[in-house]
Amino acid sequence: MDTGQPVPSRNPGRRAALSWCLFDWANSPLPTVIITFVFSAYFARGVVGNEVEGTVLWSQALTIAGLTVAVLAPILGAIADQTGPKKPWLAGFSAVGILAAGALWFVHPDPADTLLALIAVGLVLIGTEFANIFYNAMLARVASPERLGRVGGWGWALGYLGAIICLLIALLVFVQAETPPFGLDKAEAEHIRATALLAAAWFVIFSIPLLKYVPDDERQALSVPAAARAGLKSLWQTMRSLREDRDLWVFLIARMLYADGLATLFQFGGLYAAGTFGMSFAEIIQFGIALNVTAGIGAFCFAWVDDRIGAKPTIAISLVGLICFGFAVLLVEDVAWFWVFALALGIFVGPSQSASRTLLTRMAPAEKRTQLFGLYALSGKATSFLGPALLGWATLIFDSQRAGMATILGFWIVGLALLALVRPASRPAPAA
Repeated sequence: MDTGQPVPSRNPGRRAALSWCLFDWANSPLPTVIITFVFSAYFARGVVGNEVEGTVLWSQALTIAGLTVAVLAPILGAIADQTGPKKPWLAGFSAVGILAAGALWFVHPDPADTLLALIAVGLVLIGTEFANIFYNAMLARVASPERLGRVGGWGWALGYLGAIICLLIALLVFVQAETPPFGLDKAEAEHIRATALLAAAWFVIFSIPLLKYVPDDERQALSVPAAARAGLKSLWQTMRSLREDRDLWVFLIARMLYADGLATLFQFGGLYAAGTFGMSFAEIIQFGIALNVTAGIGAFCFAWVDDRIGAKPTIAISLVGLICFGFAVLLVEDVAWFWVFALALGIFVGPSQSASRTLLTRMAPAEKRTQLFGLYALSGKATSFLGPALLGWATLIFDSQRAGMATILGFWIVGLALLALVRPASRPAPAA
């Protein structure tokens, strides 16, 4: 694969870098508030009225949305590389997620609104995931080669912080308030539905700096149909050339595996805490916030490590930390020690994700960076069903949540072993 030209050793400016980082702050609350914590519970309990049925329907909607992202992400990335500018794509898909979140306001506590809720939440996931493809591809536009790790890590840390603050506002101002603001009617669950509007407004406000201050690629002369044909042809050539680019495809497979482990941890960590340690719903939310805090701290602090020793060693250190503290979490019986080891584990969650983005940015040729981030998105979704499936089978066979959660360690161990085979140092820096 053509490796492109080296990145010019210039500093694009603090304002551009900060504006880019703020987009992580802007879009992280949407999946956190809607998919992970507040609205998912409201859907199962308030809309469907049956938590088991609601969980199944919710998971089906997210599965369909995830498969949509997996199939279309590389194609969209390839086409965008041919048209040039990334901001129109980023703004368009951000608008999809924002409008879909706004539509959740019309989901009343009535089973008749089930379909509306499922369509809207699916579009929230699709919009934010597609927007992130173009956002990730812009990292090299705002950071010089020697600062890629720091800027990428700071963005990830701001994402965790933004999600935490927005979630706290949602819980304290709307969900748990005895008298919700703006005359919201609790009987109609308006205080819950308003949290989706909060996350959507948050996204709109804090994405403006990126759209205004971050430099974009120049527009190409190709029309959209011509760009689509050229993009699909380029994607096909890239897929074929991956057979020869051993380091890149091994990294994408490694990342697919350890990302599956992380995704499964996020999806089932709360269930494990509730089932094994008897945590209440409020305690689970507190645990989720605390875990996001330590993950954000880890992403922020390891940003310097990434630039000093490289992205691959940073990912390796993170995976070793996840494996060690993961074993500890599975072995402890006391809830206090569970908190200690789980929060320590959280420190290594952020760096494993932010350094992965940095590593691909360093390895990817500039002219194919967006389509490779499309493949990157594919690698995060293609086998996303596997982690929950293995966890469920192990839990059922051994009749133990601990046995089920232990399967996550397998993803991290195999991912670490494959990462050891990657040789990113043999590739020149990517072009801006």
